[in-house]
Formats: sequence, structure tokens, C-alpha cells
Amino acid sequence: MAKKMSSKRWWILFCIGIVTFMTDLDASVVNIALPVINKSLSINMSVSELIVSSYLITICILLLPFGKLSDKLGKNKIFKIGVIVFSVGSLLCGMSNQIIFLLVSRVIQAVGAAMTMSTNNGIITEVFPKEERGQALGWIGSFVALGMIAGPGVGGIILQYLSWQYIFWINVPIGVIMIIMSIKLLPNSLIKHKTKSDNFGIFLSMASILGIFIYIYAGQQIGYTNIYLYLILFLSIILFVGLILVERKKENPLINLALFKNRNFSIGLLTATIIFITNNFYMVLTPFYLENARNFSAGSAGLMMMLLPLTQIITSPISGKLSDKIVELNLTIIGLAVIFITQFFLIFSNLSTNIKIYLFAIGLLGLGNSIFQSPNNSMIMSSISQKELGIAGSMNSLSRNIGMVTGNALATSLLFIFMSNLANKHITNFDGNKKLTYMVGQQYVYIIGTILILFALVISIVNFYKNKKISEV
Repeated sequence: MAKKMSSKRWWILFCIGIVTFMTDLDASVVNIALPVINKSLSINMSVSELIVSSYLITICILLLPFGKLSDKLGKNKIFKIGVIVFSVGSLLCGMSNQIIFLLVSRVIQAVGAAMTMSTNNGIITEVFPKEERGQALGWIGSFVALGMIAGPGVGGIILQYLSWQYIFWINVPIGVIMIIMSIKLLPNSLIKHKTKSDNFGIFLSMASILGIFIYIYAGQQIGYTNIYLYLILFLSIILFVGLILVERKKENPLINLALFKNRNFSIGLLTATIIFITNNFYMVLTPFYLENARNFSAGSAGLMMMLLPLTQIITSPISGKLSDKIVELNLTIIGLAVIFITQFFLIFSNLSTNIKIYLFAIGLLGLGNSIFQSPNNSMIMSSISQKELGIAGSMNSLSRNIGMVTGNALATSLLFIFMSNLANKHITNFDGNKKLTYMVGQQYVYIIGTILILFALVISIVNFYKNKKISEV
């Protein structure tokens, strides 16, 4: 059965890649439609933000449970059910005529997305031989990049000609095709491992992650120093500590903490989280910079920002192929160094920066990401045993989603904190006034991002030399 799947591995990659693109796209495609949805459903902006956050939060709290379940029942089975659930959720989202129905539909959609995200890397790792694994994971990285960043552009095109419902309905015909393909390509009998369910561990992980994200999202609305949010954050930390203590004693834990003793695995996850945090600094700040500070149109800004995913789409498979021939850690260090250089440039971008040079920096950031992400994914997934591929893939996806959510929240929160301190008054928006104040605030945010990248680079270099010493013994 495995050999039969291996012979169809490139078709399997295509199917998983398209589903990955769709699920990541739906994390961002809704943003551009929020003003239209607000008017259609007669809701305010703070309520409509739940349309985005409910999707991301649901994915984050379900990735680990579905990863563990996929190791028990089979990754192919969970993936196929996930595509069906995501497609049904998309259909229901488009049928929504009031906000509660839409939010419930978004949660259903996110359940399906979590099922596919928790299994995609594991399936690819099992299907592709080691000499092709990096290239295959590089292609998945391309689909992730395109899905994450193409959302506003795709959504804008749809809204120009169709109603907002089609942002969701477009997933349905594609989803049906992917369901048929996955049924034909992915048999249910892929490797399974008999494990007991860790229900208490699942509860602790879901509750702690949910509490942290409530703090992050609610803090943007009512302030991070709110006493009730402090209590939620404190409780979440206690639950997380409890999760670690419980998992250490479990025979078949939700999270095998021994995985983190593997430096390549733990450092790979940590650096991936940092990269997605800093990438979202760029994603949040660049529209402010190009549109409100530099006075480019939204369309022009969107086209400029597409340079990053386009660069990544082209170079990620090449980077992945190189990682099949070169030690992955070597390439991740090179990628981190390129990203560090780009972040350093962004610190000094200002109102008179040559736009061609700025565009070059955007492309360079895409290149650095592709050099880093493909081999980093390969390093993470190749460093653990086959029976842990499901949970490892889930943790890899979780690190990405946590990085996205944290980066989005930190970028706006830090920017307006810095701007408020500089202006000696409370600022919650930048509409083109006080450009110099904005530029200083942006500079401070990018300084923090550069420090984070430097930290990731240092620990990766240290890990490289430790691995080198071990190999020489």
C-alpha cells in the first residue's frame, strides 16, 4: 500500500498542496470583506473581528488533538474527513444571513482546516523518500506562503465582481474535487499506531491555548492591563504548567515531552514561531507604510506585497531540493541570516526610501523565508519517529499559527503603544496624519523583530556546532 501511494506521491502532493492553500487562504481572505459583511449583517467592526479570530483560535486549539488522533486512526482518514468538513463549513458560511450562523459556520470550517493542517506534513513525510522529502515540503511551504499572503488580493478580485458570500463558496467546487482526489489517492489503511486517548491532556491543552488567545484578542479591544484579562492569562499559564506536569507521567501522552529533547525538533519549532511572528510584523506594518505613509493606492500596495509570496513560491521548492542534498540546519542558518539583513534594512526605511530598493527588500524577505522554511520543516519532520509524525506535524502547524496570531496582535499593539508615548496621547489608528510619529513607532517594532531574528540565528548556529561535534565523535 505504501509503495502504491509512493508511486502517486506527486499527485498526493498536489492534492495536499491545494487544500493547504485553501485553508491558509481562509485565515486572511475574510479581512478585506469585513466592511462589506458589516453592512450586510448590520454588525460593528469589533464583532466582525470574531469572523477572523474564531477561525484562527479554533485551528490552534484543535491542532494537537487531531494530530494525536491521526497517529491513532491514520493521517489519511483524518485528512479526508477534514477536507469534507472544511467544504461543508465553507458552504454554510456563504449561506449565512446573520452573525451567529456565520460564526458557527466559521468554527465548522476551522475544524476541517485543523484536521488537514495536523496531517499534511506527516503524510508528505511518509509518502516521499528522504532524498525528495525536502523538495516536497518546500512545495507545501509555497502553498502556505501563497495562501497566507494572497488572501487580500484574491478577496478583492472576488468582491469586485461578486458578493461576499463567494469568498466562501469558491471553496466548495474546489473542495469537492479535492475530496474525490483524496479518496482515490489516500487509502485509509495508512500506518496507524494503537494509543490510548489522553482526554485530560487534550482538555488542558485546549483550555490553556484558548485562554492565551482570549487575552491576546480581547487585549486589543479593552487593553492588556485589564484585571479580568490578567486573571484569564494567569489561569492559562497554570493550566499550561499543569499540562506539562500531567504529560510527564502519562503512558501515552498527548504531547510526548521527550520529543523536545531532540534539539533539531525543539529549535526548529522555536525558530519557526519567531519567523512567523516577525513576518506578521511586516504583513501588518507594510500596508500602513505604503498606503498611509507613502500614499500609494491599496491596489499598488497589494501588488508590491505580492512580491514576497511570489518569490517564495518560486524559490521554496529549490530550497527544499537543496535541503535534500545539504544538511538542513546549514540552510536554515543561511535563511535566518538573509531575513536578519532584511529586518535590519526595514528598521531604517523611511519616507524617502527609494521604492525600488524597498521592493528589493520585500523580495529578499521572501527569499530568506523560502531558504529557511523548507529545510526547517524537513528538519523538524525528519528528526522524530514515524509513530509521532501526526503530533509532530500538528506542533509544526501550531507554531506557525501561534506565530501568525501573536505577530498580528503584537504589531498593532506595539505600534500604537510607541506612537501614543511619542505623541503623549492615546493613539489607536494611523490614517496618514503624524507620519513622522508613525515612522518612529514602526522603527521600534522592527527593532524588536530584528532582536528576535538575531536570537533565532544565534541558537541555530549554536545547535549547528553542537551537531557538528556529535558527528565528529
